[in-house]
Amino acid sequence: MTQWFMLTLVGKDQIGIVAKVTTALYQGGCHLGEASMLRMDGNFTIMLMVHFPGTEATLTALLAPVADELQLHIHLDRSVGEHATRQEPDVQISVHSADRAGIVAQVTSVLAAAGLNILDLESDIGGSANNPFYIMQIEGIATRGIAALQQALQTWRQTSEQPIEVRLTPITAEIF
Repeated sequence: MTQWFMLTLVGKDQIGIVAKVTTALYQGGCHLGEASMLRMDGNFTIMLMVHFPGTEATLTALLAPVADELQLHIHLDRSVGEHATRQEPDVQISVHSADRAGIVAQVTSVLAAAGLNILDLESDIGGSANNPFYIMQIEGIATRGIAALQQALQTWRQTSEQPIEVRLTPITAEIF
């Protein structure tokens, strides 16, 4: 039985992780789908959609030597999504604010209530130790329309106790 798995690997960043993992998967008869890799403060993480003809246990055993060598943690799930049904975002939202606890929860709650389906979220902390600021980039699908998101963000900015800069940009096919 051939099926898709969602493979997540996490560990200390080091040279050659992607090469060794993908070589092991290729040699084990796997086909790769979507992938996302990220390095955060010296930590490495990658999520891969893996098409594999065997079982979850067989795939885990296939990866174990590489994971042991590189000291990576493996997490494997059968894919519950439909492969090749990539959704394209229709809106991008940029958030800049003084760094403080709870900003991600507040922004994403406002956006979820207004119908945003988040497809991608990246964040970082900039500035200095004495004056840190938070940067967040969100891409998603405005399921209730972009006007609903704009209204929700405007209302939230007006009632927010902390100054925050939010920019919503529609993404259209003409841009690409």
